[in-house]
Amino acid sequence: MELKGYKEEKPRFFLRIVWFIVNRTVFRCLCHWRLYYFKNALLRLFGADVPTHANIYSSCKIFAPWNLKVGLYTTIGPNTTIYNKAPVVIGSNVVVSQNVHLCTAGHDISDRKMALISAPIVIEDEAWVAADAFVGMGVVIGRGAVVGARAAVFKNVEAWTVVGGNPARVIKNRVVK
Repeated sequence: MELKGYKEEKPRFFLRIVWFIVNRTVFRCLCHWRLYYFKNALLRLFGADVPTHANIYSSCKIFAPWNLKVGLYTTIGPNTTIYNKAPVVIGSNVVVSQNVHLCTAGHDISDRKMALISAPIVIEDEAWVAADAFVGMGVVIGRGAVVGARAAVFKNVEAWTVVGGNPARVIKNRVVK
């Protein structure tokens, strides 16, 4: 799953302010799991590509919903942070567990001014990012891969592998019966 033709957008200052307020108030009030339809409609109103049948917890902090694409039957757990200055694409049947941090931006440490840089994150179908994990910019998590709890991922994760640790290393291959 690649993001061909990705081009960084100019900041949407006013929209960011409005979304920040909505994300911290109205979105959080839709806390019952049965209100997923209204949460997803609200995200679509702000430009997210979210199907009706995806479950995004109301405590999830999303920086820019217009840079978010989520597949069918995906769950984004409580207290997650999606700092998506660049696109975040999450496939179908994915679980992003509680307290996960997806971060698409950083600073260029070779530049004296430490300019902001960003790159997309892609999580392919049937993957699981476990509790408290950190996924850095430019990372692709392959189909069916598992990122262990508290892992810090800075490089791509191959399909059907299990990674863990800081920095994340391959633990084993995932075998599905």
